Amino acid sequence: MANTSSTSRKPRTAARAASRPATARRTAEPVDVVEAAEPEVTAADAQEIEAEGHYVTAELCGEEVQVIPPSAWRASWQRALNQGQIDFFAEKILHPEDYDFYLEVDPTLEEWLTFVEDASNRSGESLGKSRPRSRSGGSTRRR
Repeated sequence: MANTSSTSRKPRTAARAASRPATARRTAEPVDVVEAAEPEVTAADAQEIEAEGHYVTAELCGEEVQVIPPSAWRASWQRALNQGQIDFFAEKILHPEDYDFYLEVDPTLEEWLTFVEDASNRSGESLGKSRPRSRSGGSTRRR
């Protein structure tokens, strides 16, 4: 049988708590928000803006060309290079006027690698060299 006495407690609800007046409720001060009108810039435009004026010179097939320093090369550009898309990579890292020169001289792979190394050296940034794997196939874990 259910207890129907009037002394049973009613469960508290969120509505009941919300209906009670707050004793020390803080009110936020109104803040004037001033929005600056900024021109919309696409991601591609942002990359171009970032790259402008940040060139170093390096020698490509006997000519000085302007190249973005290796530390500013995007990961997507380097992935393209690793996939053998040298023309795409060159278009991204070379100044637009120098990209035309790159297409004209059509460097060999050796000339291209020499150019990339020169760009790295002149910018003072090492491209880093990955070390070859050790000949021992054993685990390095201590036993």
